[in-house]
Amino acid sequence: MEYLTGFGNHFATQAVEGALPVGRNSPQRPAFGLYAEQFSTTAFTAPRAENRRSWLYRLRPAASHPPFRPLDAASRLATAPLERGAVDPNRLRWSALSMPDRPTDWLEGLTTYGGNGDAASGAGIGVHLYAANRSMERRAVQFSDGELLVVPQIGTLSITTELGRLEVPPGHVALIPRGLRFAVQLAGPSRGYVCENYGAPFRLPDLGPIGSNGLANPRDFEAPVAWFEDVEDDFQVIQKFQGHLWQTTLDHSPFDVVAWHGNSAPLRYDLARFNTIGTISFDHPDPSIFTVLTSPSDTPGTANCDFVIFPPRWMVAEDTFRPPWFHRNVMSEFMGLIHGEYDAKQGPKDGKGGFEPGGASLHNQMNGHGPDAVSTQAAMQAELKPVKLEDTLAFMFESRSVIAPTKAALALNELQRDYDDCWGGFEKARIP
Repeated sequence: MEYLTGFGNHFATQAVEGALPVGRNSPQRPAFGLYAEQFSTTAFTAPRAENRRSWLYRLRPAASHPPFRPLDAASRLATAPLERGAVDPNRLRWSALSMPDRPTDWLEGLTTYGGNGDAASGAGIGVHLYAANRSMERRAVQFSDGELLVVPQIGTLSITTELGRLEVPPGHVALIPRGLRFAVQLAGPSRGYVCENYGAPFRLPDLGPIGSNGLANPRDFEAPVAWFEDVEDDFQVIQKFQGHLWQTTLDHSPFDVVAWHGNSAPLRYDLARFNTIGTISFDHPDPSIFTVLTSPSDTPGTANCDFVIFPPRWMVAEDTFRPPWFHRNVMSEFMGLIHGEYDAKQGPKDGKGGFEPGGASLHNQMNGHGPDAVSTQAAMQAELKPVKLEDTLAFMFESRSVIAPTKAALALNELQRDYDDCWGGFEKARIP
């Protein structure tokens, strides 16, 4: 499958030669009788450097559909502001979601674990996990409340969007713009994580003193080439709008964009291409040094959401406690593990619980957390020599606001109610 490369680039691609107009975005008569449609994910008047929009040339306008009506279906998908009581300060951890025992597609398999902010006011995030075992057939979905950052953990996702197709295996992520219609096909049982970003669109972080190179490189992000299908058959379109699911039925495929150009597009990124930066002298660097994407807030330097990864890397710092230190901070952290072992949660190995691939943890702002007792003792006693952490890939959705867990997440069998025990067994320091 071919891809276009770059983050924020203005792409131009056509599935049929001559479909793209030359020199005009919305000509009076587009080629082949196509319809010109602008897709905007920022305000029209956003500064040019931040403005995101694409022009689509399609077989039928997206506006051509019957009214949406409420979708009467049981769903564990929720949107901030969440209905909630008092949010307690306790740290939470879940084992990996069980695979469904009945046919379940990607949309049906979503469970909201938590969220913050308010989708209606354009601030905050929703955090979802999915477990699914069948493809979306003759069905598409659009999330109008926020853009999606999809992180597969098991199973490759084949994501068909209005602008083309993405293959997203574990170890990659997909970024799907707010309001874009898409469908997810599966090759088998699949599981993973989703951040629904209600705030400013994700962008690459500024590098500051790092300079011009490092972290995620723009050229490594891949957008799809134009692809379309001309299918005349009933097709269900589901829209998530203001926290509720709505549906309508088309008499044709919504994936009928023959050509497009612009800079608002779905993207995929291979996390193995992240250029990890770290210390070569002493002290463990702040986790912000591992930021792949950021959604800024109105407070400079304090993100609505950061997407941070902990990939394979060399550890060489001298006289240093190398795992993440114990800390309390103003950011709230929702963490997941794609594969391997996280270096701050190494034990105990009892075959149950623990921080396992597909699992998740939530540490809200100003509540102490850090390595478990086993990891702490190992790090304090280790002979410090260069060591490469391999076969590991963890990540965080980190937000400036408290992430309130949902009632559904707190009722899951996968919730580890003994999570606090991992910080037991610390010996008291001895003062001479």
